[in-house]
Amino acid sequence: MANETCLQLKKALYDARHMLVAPSILSADFGKMAEAVANVKRWGADIVHCDVMDGVYVPNITFGMPMVRDLRKYTDLPLDVHLMITRPEKFVKRFAEAGADIVTFHPEACESKASANDALDIIHECGKLAGVVINADMPTELALPYLDRADIVLIMTVQAGFGGQSFKAECLEKAKYYDDIRRERKLNYLIEVDGGVCGGNAAQVKAAGVDIAVAGSAVFKATDPAAEVKAIGI
Repeated sequence: MANETCLQLKKALYDARHMLVAPSILSADFGKMAEAVANVKRWGADIVHCDVMDGVYVPNITFGMPMVRDLRKYTDLPLDVHLMITRPEKFVKRFAEAGADIVTFHPEACESKASANDALDIIHECGKLAGVVINADMPTELALPYLDRADIVLIMTVQAGFGGQSFKAECLEKAKYYDDIRRERKLNYLIEVDGGVCGGNAAQVKAAGVDIAVAGSAVFKATDPAAEVKAIGI
């Protein structure tokens, strides 16, 4: 079970009156990461999103536990670590111990459904929030077996593995699907969307029942990042 601090974090996220904004540092200058995470808070965002890629599950490579550990020193915002890696069940504990507050992963990248459930349990044992990710090309129903354990269902609105892709509006149907299930079953997982989100489509994203919007280049490449964060966090 998640510890009291993490349950309080989940409640705070769930009770927010606006759609929470989680800028992805994948779009930041990797040579200035401490400055980037400090800016995320200065711009008024709510969460720091960290995309971890292994070059196997997805074709690109980003960073691992040492980067998460170092980023933890420079921000008091929640660190949301999205694992785009094979066999994530082998690494979730290490990312949680490195300072992640939220750890999400792709269940089909696990050895089995049992392994995916084990990964969710391990994250909770570390006192962190746990979630599963549905890639843009994966079936909507992928997260159904994990709803009794997941704190977050992350819907990709681009194909995982690259920043700066165009928003796939059709993927919001998955968010609506899980919002309907949440209401029908009286569950309290959070719905997160990642990929191509900006101020121009934020209203559409929020209308799909989304609680957390990940935005990368829309924020970090904006002329006025604080204004873009405000436009997304409606």
